[in-house]
Amino acid sequence: MDELKLLKGRPERLYVLDFGFFRVHAGPRDIGIVGFLVTTDAGERVLIDSGFPAKYAEDADRATEEDALGAFGNVLSLTHENLPKGQLAKACVRPEDIDLFILTHTHIDHLGGLFDFPQAPMLISERERALPKPLYWTGGQPWDWPEREYVTLADDTRIGPGFEVLQAPGHAPGQLAMMIELPNTGPVLIVSDAISRPSEIEERFDTAPDPELALDSARRLMRLAEERGAFVIYGHGPEQWPELRKAPEFYD
Repeated sequence: MDELKLLKGRPERLYVLDFGFFRVHAGPRDIGIVGFLVTTDAGERVLIDSGFPAKYAEDADRATEEDALGAFGNVLSLTHENLPKGQLAKACVRPEDIDLFILTHTHIDHLGGLFDFPQAPMLISERERALPKPLYWTGGQPWDWPEREYVTLADDTRIGPGFEVLQAPGHAPGQLAMMIELPNTGPVLIVSDAISRPSEIEERFDTAPDPELALDSARRLMRLAEERGAFVIYGHGPEQWPELRKAPEFYD
């Protein structure tokens, strides 16, 4: 594993951020849009993902039409409280307090804050950053990469004590996952959309852009979780979502 010291402290708290609620027509299944805030014992604050673009909090129906998202699903609830500023406030953190912004991949329900937190370096997979534009959604790629400081990773990398960033391509070319070690909860594996829900493994990722690669990544992550005895948080698990502690509650 590579080493890149971006953080001085150890993870102390993990906040699960509620970026809204969405219905996927296939199934159908209702899913939470998740992000995370990690705070360290050195006072650092790391934001992981940032939900939908802010326009969805203004008028979700209009935004859905603009992005041709309606064939896939529709927003059930998403207010300004579900945007990063509102969720961070639940942990008494301001957007300008973020020290590192990690983007697991560039789909529409993760990259909403792409242009925000300018003071914070954005950590992203080298493969994802190499794309001509962020993926956004199949309806189009309206956003360009902003001018900001990027930290790109090509391999699994430990970015600080107890904080590993893992390559997990398949769902997206540069999909990332994270293993963090909390003082009481122990290891937590944030798989993001590398494994949206446990049944994806049984379904062999039949809807992924690269099903074989996605399955390989998922199996590797689950082996790692078993080896470490980690608590796994899925990207959009309908059964798990109601059970997760949401900010202002946290895992420590």
